[in-house]
Formats: sequence, structure tokens, C-alpha cells
Amino acid sequence: MLISQPTTVVSHQPVLLLEVLEALNIHHNGIYVDCTFGRGGHSQAILKQLGNHGQVFAFDQDPEAVPAAQALSQLDNRFTWVNTRFTQLKQYIIARNWLGQINGILLDLGVSSPQLNVPARGFSFMHDGPLDMRMDPRTGDSIGIWLSQATTQQVAHVLKEYGEERYAWRIAKAIITAQQKTQLTSTVQLANIIATAHPRWEKGKHPATRSFQALRIFINRELEELQQILPQALEVLAPQGRLVVISFHSLEDRIVKRFIRNQAKGDMFPINIPLTATALHPQLRRVGKPIFPSAKEIETNPRARSAVLRIAERHSL
Repeated sequence: MLISQPTTVVSHQPVLLLEVLEALNIHHNGIYVDCTFGRGGHSQAILKQLGNHGQVFAFDQDPEAVPAAQALSQLDNRFTWVNTRFTQLKQYIIARNWLGQINGILLDLGVSSPQLNVPARGFSFMHDGPLDMRMDPRTGDSIGIWLSQATTQQVAHVLKEYGEERYAWRIAKAIITAQQKTQLTSTVQLANIIATAHPRWEKGKHPATRSFQALRIFINRELEELQQILPQALEVLAPQGRLVVISFHSLEDRIVKRFIRNQAKGDMFPINIPLTATALHPQLRRVGKPIFPSAKEIETNPRARSAVLRIAERHSL
């Protein structure tokens, strides 16, 4: 049975929901891809605006996203999903004969609130849990295993490169020194080491914020995967299809901003060659300015405070 307005599967309120729906410029019978399903908040909202022939296809590598995705697919046959990394976007779109037909792609980057709220996942320094931090705990090494084998230089590089942590070397040295004395096994244990080593931090933020963020981004290869999916998104979008990205970290946002800017410029030619803008074959058009959450949303959902939404539209071929 097809349900045009599915029963709500989860009550979790995703960040910038109304802004995302407007940014996607939803067509009644369009095809939309939610690359970061989470618990389905964005997917459900998109489905409510689609007609009987619209489609939402979702990705999520987190096995704990499976129950919500299964429930939604059973409620609404316009929704399909895969439990895998979004870097396989083009492969799955080709398999469905949808190449060049996608009307909108959403990327809601970073860690989700449900993941942060489950101590066993090891993402949060606020709740004691194992040092894991993997988006998909079925693959790869946990951050705890990596730290047990890493050098001070390697840890410092990760904290500096992925967390923009000013005191990366000092914190890394404290972590490795502690690791040499006793095996680090819990998030609170690591957070306390970082807090003790950190001489000063931003007001209103825990001293371990940047370090935990850096370690999570590193162990999940988040920046590398973002760089892989953006060109794929461009290939699968229909003419005038929208790319909508929510970033929570300056490094993510920088990658998205540069990608949109470069694709909006088009082909690279020497500056002294007289060419029209269309002759450069630009692939994307930037839509509006970056969008930030309102003070009201930040008050009700503090996680939204660092969110940045950027929109781009595929040029007509």
C-alpha cells in the first residue's frame, strides 16, 4: 500500500529542516537522495511533499539506522534505502537507471544526535563509553585501537589537521604518555586527559571538543569521503537539480564552498583568452548565501549552533 504522507517513524527533529525543504526546491514527482538518513527526519519531510510517483532513496552506513529505515520503507513504497557509505552514490544511481535524473541530493554531515546520545558508540565526552567513534562499528579499527598504536607525532597531526587544535602537540603528548602507563579504554578517561593538558579553551565549550571531533573525523575518513561524493553528486543530478549540504565543521564547509565555487567557474583557461561565461561550461550555480540556524533553533537544539547550509544548482545541459 502506498502512503503519500507516511506515519512518523521518529520524533527526532533534524537541523535546518524547513530550510532544507525550501533549498531542495521539491518537484511533486521528483527523485531525491538523502545521503545521510540518520533516523529519517529529512527523508520523511521530503516524502510528505512528494506525489505518488516521487521517490526518496537514502544511504546510511550506521547499522543502528537500519530499524528506522526499514520501518519507513514498509510504510511508504516511495522510499528505498541501502545500509552503506554514501561514497557509492553513483554506483547505486546507475543501477536504478537514474543517472542524470536526480532532482535533489542532501548531505547532512557529521555525527547525529542519536549517535552522540548512545554512550556505547564512543562519540561523546559527556557520557562514559568505549573508545570507538566509528560510524560503522562493523568495519575498521576503533579510535581506541588506533591510539594504542599511534605515536605522539601522529596524534598531534590528527588533532591539528582535523580539529584545528592549537595545542595539538601538548595534548597528543599527554595522551601517549597516559597510554604508555595504562590502556585507554573509555571516553571520559580520554576527555579528562585532554582537559588536564589543555591550558585554555573557548568559553562554553568542553576542552576536549576539538580533539574528539578531530579523532572522529579522522577514524571515519569523513573529509576524504566528502571529497569523493561531491563530484558524484554533480554527475547524477538532473539539469536544475539541487545539491544541499549541511556542514558542522569549518573544514567540511571549506571543501563544499570550494567545490561549488570551482564548478560554478567552469573550465580553466588562461586569463588572457577571451571567452564568454557559457563557453567555460560551468557545472553548478550557487544559490543564495550560506544559511545558518536561527537563535530559536539553537536554543531548542544546541547541536545546530555550528551548522552551515549551502545550496547549488546543476546547470541545464
